[in-house]
Amino acid sequence: MALFLQHKTDDIQWAVWKMEESLDTLLAFLPETRRISCEQELSRFVSERRKLEWTSVRVLLYSMLREDKEIAYSSESKPYLSDHSFFISISHTKGYVAVILSSRTAVGIDIEQYGQRVHRVSDRYVRSDEQAEAYQGDTTWSLLLHWSAKEAVFKRMEDADADLRKLRLTHFIPREEGTFQVQEFVTGLQKLYTVGYRIHSDFVLTWTLN
Repeated sequence: MALFLQHKTDDIQWAVWKMEESLDTLLAFLPETRRISCEQELSRFVSERRKLEWTSVRVLLYSMLREDKEIAYSSESKPYLSDHSFFISISHTKGYVAVILSSRTAVGIDIEQYGQRVHRVSDRYVRSDEQAEAYQGDTTWSLLLHWSAKEAVFKRMEDADADLRKLRLTHFIPREEGTFQVQEFVTGLQKLYTVGYRIHSDFVLTWTLN
């Protein structure tokens, strides 16, 4: 079963799809009209991995709602549903895609595969007033959460800034799942965003709650 994780509340739902199927198998999950339009769209991608990611997102969205929805993109490359029935955010990492939907507010989601690269580039997104606490003796998880949470908030914000150091995580001790807050210093409001997170053996997942 490729639907790997799923979470739903009154206002927000998200899900993670593990990409194990072939492209033909994925397309077969979709309604006929959507399958035909997707097959036409896929011709613009060269990479087989990109085709799988793109199709998996559509399959995951359909499995979440059991309705055929079209994903469009704004001039800032942010996804939205063409019928505006839900706010949507999308993320993918090696082997997985994630989608979040909200009926009431803009949302952001991010999924990041476990890897050591975050140590080499931490100065690009970790502030001097932030501290990465270890999870099970490994600070990699905390660094991944810092990166992922800021990506999720970046996707959520209307006036986003690509400099992730303009976002600050409040101090937290990583657990398998939980919430923490991210404060933005991009606008004069300096808004606090609440972010949910989960740590899985392969990845971290973060999503905005407000």
